[in-house]
Amino acid sequence: MIRQAQITLVLGHAASGKSVWAEELVLSRGAVATYVATAALWDDDMRAKARRHAERRGPEWSLIEGRDDLDAICTEAGAGDILLIDCATMWLTGLMMQDRDWSAPADAWIAAMARTKAQVVVVSNDIGGGITPDNALARRFQRAQGALNQRLAAAADAVVLVTAGLPQVLK
Repeated sequence: MIRQAQITLVLGHAASGKSVWAEELVLSRGAVATYVATAALWDDDMRAKARRHAERRGPEWSLIEGRDDLDAICTEAGAGDILLIDCATMWLTGLMMQDRDWSAPADAWIAAMARTKAQVVVVSNDIGGGITPDNALARRFQRAQGALNQRLAAAADAVVLVTAGLPQVLK
């Protein structure tokens, strides 16, 4: 495992094991675990994925779902709490699908993480390793996700890349 950190960023590609690894990290720290689910459940596949995640986590977790005001969530958390925000990519997707600005809310969220007494673990997808997408929206999203990940990594005390369920400490 990695050292204790106030802000930990866990990166990985789709189905890399990053969420499972992040959940284990949170539980190993012995704090009051809160899962912050950022995904909009637009279709049956997303609803099934959310169900699988909830079953895997079990009853020892409290749950906050469907909110995009991550700054308020971080501000409300206290000492002895640990937030698992899963994930920054779905949060960004939700804002972009509503054609909302993401930069100012990201700044507010990052500032709130720096101020909170809680520990925060953020899961995010590393989507920049593939080809350049063939349409403007996908390219805009790829650039925004890369920029968000860079901001989160700069603010984090620890950054871990998970590949095939194996963590590689980057910071």
